[in-house]
Amino acid sequence: MPFVRISLYRRNGDIARRVGDCVHRAMVETVKIPEGDRFQVVTQHDPGEIVYDPSFLGIERTDGIIVIQITLAAGRSREAKTALYGGIVQLLSSELDVRPEDVFITLLEAPPENFSFGNGEAQFADRLPPHLRQAEQAS
Repeated sequence: MPFVRISLYRRNGDIARRVGDCVHRAMVETVKIPEGDRFQVVTQHDPGEIVYDPSFLGIERTDGIIVIQITLAAGRSREAKTALYGGIVQLLSSELDVRPEDVFITLLEAPPENFSFGNGEAQFADRLPPHLRQAEQAS
């Protein structure tokens, strides 16, 4: 049930789709979302339209920066989130030659009832998906 926004500077080819593919695959592999649960908006920007600090926290960023914002149902462990960040960076680096320093990720967690997948319904308001049910029972 994640919703993903990806922003990057305009590039040639099918880079937007390929970045989205890497992010989705990392989510399937690390936080165990269903393969078909893919909702993404990928935007490419002209120079100057992505504002970032090139050296915040001692990390040297370039205009190759990719900003990824994931809105996800609350309930994953810190370890799962860390695996997600690492998985995204690993796939972008190995498959698209993206510098790890240029991957900026934010994760926003929301209660499952804050999602509607269509028909004006909150599909998970009264019944959580199995992976979130297990996380809730463990806490």
